[in-house]
Amino acid sequence: MYPEQRKIARVLFDEFHSESWSISEERAREMEPDRAANSSYHLAASALAARDFTVSRNIARPLLADALADADVLVLPHPCDARWERTTSHGSPALSPQEIEAIHAFVRAGGGLLVISEYEHDKYGDNLNELLAPTGLHIENGTAFDRTACVHENAEWLLAEPAPGSPLNHGVGLACFYRTGWCTAEGEASIAWQTSAKAHPANAGLIATAPLGAGRVVVVTDSVLFGDERLKEFQHEQLWLNLLYWLATPKAEQHAIRQEDRSPLPDAWLKLKAVINQLRSRQNADGSVSSDEQPAAARLVSETLQSLTALAPRFPYQAEYFAQLPRDFQAWVDAGFPHPDFGKSLAVFQPQQHRQDNREHLVLFPLYTPNGSSDTRFEALFMRMPWPDWLVALERNAYHNRKFVPGHLVDYTAGYASECAVLFPETVALTGQPWNHFATIFCDREARRLQNCVRRAGKVIGLELFPRLEFWLDSLPLVEDTVALWDLIHDASHSVGELPFDPFMIRQRAPFWMYALEELRVDLRSFEEASRLAAEGFPFARYVTWAILLDRVLRFPITGSRVRNYDALGGQLLFAYLHQHDILVWRDNRLTIQWTELARGFHGLREELAHLYKSGADCSKLTFWLAGHELISRYVHPNVASQWKAGERVINDEHDLKRWLSLVQEDEFPLGNFHVNLRRKLA
Repeated sequence: MYPEQRKIARVLFDEFHSESWSISEERAREMEPDRAANSSYHLAASALAARDFTVSRNIARPLLADALADADVLVLPHPCDARWERTTSHGSPALSPQEIEAIHAFVRAGGGLLVISEYEHDKYGDNLNELLAPTGLHIENGTAFDRTACVHENAEWLLAEPAPGSPLNHGVGLACFYRTGWCTAEGEASIAWQTSAKAHPANAGLIATAPLGAGRVVVVTDSVLFGDERLKEFQHEQLWLNLLYWLATPKAEQHAIRQEDRSPLPDAWLKLKAVINQLRSRQNADGSVSSDEQPAAARLVSETLQSLTALAPRFPYQAEYFAQLPRDFQAWVDAGFPHPDFGKSLAVFQPQQHRQDNREHLVLFPLYTPNGSSDTRFEALFMRMPWPDWLVALERNAYHNRKFVPGHLVDYTAGYASECAVLFPETVALTGQPWNHFATIFCDREARRLQNCVRRAGKVIGLELFPRLEFWLDSLPLVEDTVALWDLIHDASHSVGELPFDPFMIRQRAPFWMYALEELRVDLRSFEEASRLAAEGFPFARYVTWAILLDRVLRFPITGSRVRNYDALGGQLLFAYLHQHDILVWRDNRLTIQWTELARGFHGLREELAHLYKSGADCSKLTFWLAGHELISRYVHPNVASQWKAGERVINDEHDLKRWLSLVQEDEFPLGNFHVNLRRKLA
């Protein structure tokens, strides 16, 4: 049993206006005791609740602003005069003018509206066409027939056709409408599903969409296909999810600001940040301070300690750390401001012992910022820890890692105004061995990078953002949580499988492509682990598979320099493997992803790496390195000047590994044309 994932979107089912469907199983039984499933949308609501949605019913009040305030999507499941069907209430199926005005305002502000109607529409007594008037959508009165594309030779049970290019078609090949009406679309509205060319009427709209202000509207002309009796037939459930994710997307981005980030930062922190920025500007590259700058540095250290005293009550769980920092600062001052040694402070900085959702941590160390600068300077960080219940449960029960400390980087000094998205003990300035007791990736920073890259690259390469993918990508909290879970599984995967060497390669000299293979190996396993979690009942994990694919093939190869960039090479290899196996298709300046084939592609490459690693235990270090080079070279062409590829090797022994390493080209595996052009267009 997996924990419940974070909920982002809020769906409100109206049952106040004499609807013929209820999401309550109990109410459905009251409406139709002998065939409750014929009045129940319980399964449809449950499919949403198992994913990113909270679901509620409106049973007691008109659809005015107060009723809509806590909703992102409003569903009207076939309002109906009780003369024709058993309904949820005895109210009127018609909306009041005030309700129509409130719903229009709700949608224009980014809300989603799903209107579900039926055949012979005019008899039901609703005024849905009045509601839909500003959208260009109109529900016609009649019943569609198709004797050429139907089920059980019943012309009223017709098979619909997806309209080309509609975002609602993803993963849906067939849908059956069980006695349906039809609709028309004008202006910006469009048809998403339609009858066949031989139906009556031909090519008529069965599902249609329209924008309205910042929001979106969908009309469905048959309610049965999403009822409990039919939801699991054909690909109706996938179609249902497509509709709701598409409708919920405009509000997803509006939920991007976390509530805890809206609170003002303490004045003492703002003063500390300003002081540390001044102090770091007076440091030399090794962290020391020249004699002419030392009086100013001493004054700034004194101001730093005053700020720490003011901040200490806010961080009682960091009391030991706050007590040690002044001692390390004073030792640095007394020694004449040399290369700083904050090893004692690092020893008592223990965020991994205080893992709690939204818990704040103050970080203050002399360190270098990876991907930012190799200089040693003081940095101060204000971070919050995301530690939701579902992540707690997975870390405890499946991917135990006491050093795992996810973070959100709320505020920071100048060194982190860079590409750096990590905080590791190894980056802190000290004279002895580093304490290796925690590791932090700033999930918010990584999430924004992923969002930005996929959005920009997606436009360049024509990538289809199907509804759930678009919803996920637009929801920063979801992407942040995705990065946290990815990192948790990734770290655990380093120690799993055939391991002919230290899996973390700490202080191990090796050609950079071996690091690329190791990072890719653990992400291939992470992909399969996330796929398993999703299939077994934790749908959120599916987002990890998307993040691994999109980050690795779109962002990693074109990020950073081309000097032994192992992350970039891992992305190049994954792209090339999937491309050569027709799982990524680059044609007509458009990248198409065969989503149903991804698992096969990831597994195939993982098997190749597993075979390489297994052989690594039986061969010398150099032979293993050469085998790694040859594996990559099957998919990513090496530099034409490479002296590692077969036939170009100028050394005939393996006693001097440093000599071999000196022959590695800075860009041993140059970018292919796809990534060269992508990087140029995104520059």
